[in-house]
Amino acid sequence: MNETRRRIALEEAVLPLPQTTRVLTISNQKGGVGKTTTTVNLAAALARAGARVLVIDMDPQGNASTALGVDHRSEQQSVYEVLVQDLPLGPVIRPSAEHERLDCVPATIHLAGAEIELVSLVAREQRLRRALDTHLGQMVEPYHYVFIDCPPSLGLLTINAFVAAREVLIPIQCEYYALEGLSQLLSNIELIEKHLNPSLQLSTILLTMYDSRTNLAQQVAQEVREHFPAQTLGTIIPRSVRVSEAPSYGQSVISYDYGSSGSLSYREAAAEIARRGAPGEEKK
Repeated sequence: MNETRRRIALEEAVLPLPQTTRVLTISNQKGGVGKTTTTVNLAAALARAGARVLVIDMDPQGNASTALGVDHRSEQQSVYEVLVQDLPLGPVIRPSAEHERLDCVPATIHLAGAEIELVSLVAREQRLRRALDTHLGQMVEPYHYVFIDCPPSLGLLTINAFVAAREVLIPIQCEYYALEGLSQLLSNIELIEKHLNPSLQLSTILLTMYDSRTNLAQQVAQEVREHFPAQTLGTIIPRSVRVSEAPSYGQSVISYDYGSSGSLSYREAAAEIARRGAPGEEKK
């Protein structure tokens, strides 16, 4: 399908909104696979399509906060105070410059020390879950989607993200070693499901950084689809200069260059996630 037809199909589409909030953690312990880029662009695409969306930045580097145009200098209150000092979520939610329906809980550099500080706290794995559930329960119009952006490691920050979520979305780059570490990640998800969060499941795999000129990219895509036929989205995110440039302007690729192939692909991926609904949810 050529780009013009894809664009028209997207413009005409009306995306279904979930009945209850879908909470997705975007995770991959391998760095540089497009985790934050995926979080920010899916959130922006869904907000533009009519959903109310919250992004929670759990990475001390704060790249999702930057990309959404949200101030995350060290003196700002952030998800750190929620996790370590029991601050409610409400006071740290910031509107994103990206879209009026898109909010962000920023991360500051203080999060880097939170791993150690959390160790001695009561219910240390449940702290984000409690704060999020309490906040959603108090909202007159709760968010349709909450996306949690994880650091590329399995520490207490990532565990908090897994416990707070109901779904895991794994971006996989279509490059060499793409599947390395994936079995480890899957067994971690299984452990968390077993011991801390029985409702957690791997719902979505998104292929990113796809270069159609290489055989390797095609092989990786094929291999992932064979292993995870139900979870892998049909949409593939191409390798794109526009996608990598956008965050430095404090924007998603969707607002930075709406007509680009990267923007189009992320909008299609968001539409696919919306149409699939949460796993196990009754399709209307």
